[in-house]
Amino acid sequence: MGSRIGIIGGSGLYSLLEKDEKVDVKSDYGKPSGVALGTMAGRNVAFIPRHGPRHTMPPHLVPYRANIDAMGKVDVKRIIATNAVGSLKESYKPGDFVLFDQFFNATSGRQDTFFEGSPVTHVGMAEPYCPEMRRVAAGAAKKLGLRHHEYGTVVVINGPRYSTRAESRFFGAMGFETINMTQYPEVALARERAMCYLGIGFVTDYDVGLAGNPKVKPVSTDEVQRTFGRSIEKVKSLITMIIESLPETRSCGCSHALDGAAISP
Repeated sequence: MGSRIGIIGGSGLYSLLEKDEKVDVKSDYGKPSGVALGTMAGRNVAFIPRHGPRHTMPPHLVPYRANIDAMGKVDVKRIIATNAVGSLKESYKPGDFVLFDQFFNATSGRQDTFFEGSPVTHVGMAEPYCPEMRRVAAGAAKKLGLRHHEYGTVVVINGPRYSTRAESRFFGAMGFETINMTQYPEVALARERAMCYLGIGFVTDYDVGLAGNPKVKPVSTDEVQRTFGRSIEKVKSLITMIIESLPETRSCGCSHALDGAAISP
């Protein structure tokens, strides 16, 4: 069945695999959030609950390096990551799926690279999300009849607090479509390990509300959990179809992400 497909799930996504087995994976970067191995749609899969099995890790303290390192140690070459996101544009409505093609990092203080010594390595990040996986995901969303956007930039904030109105207006004015607290540095670290990475956002809210519509209130945690919970089966169906549709071998350029990235002494 080839190399494993990794799934990193956020809010509300804690039971996915068929007959999963919790395993203790030793990472060089601390303890991962938790790793379970199993099968899904006939493929070998590894699942990591991003915030821990009981959602006890806030966004800025998620062990991102340990999680990606652990994925590599169980032979993961592709990662499907789900995120609850807020919308910064009226056309990106609660209930929509977004297949990220770009991110903007607005976090600070996170350990966000594996390359901290020699050789000095600069990894290209122009296209951080795997184009092959995004095409497969778009096809699956169409087949399932899900409202989705094939493109979208996610701006990643530190959290755990939500944005002020001023911050949200600024991010929207920059042209970003969605906002989240956990896409960075996860996607960048996967790139540093030459993994394919698919980021799927599920829109749960309009961040600080919707301009001109006083009925749309600023985001609350209760709202995020309720909206995501109502659509959890859609999320699982989409992931299942993506896994079924992915070819056994990679034909994208992600596996070559480190080619020529290191500076020779």
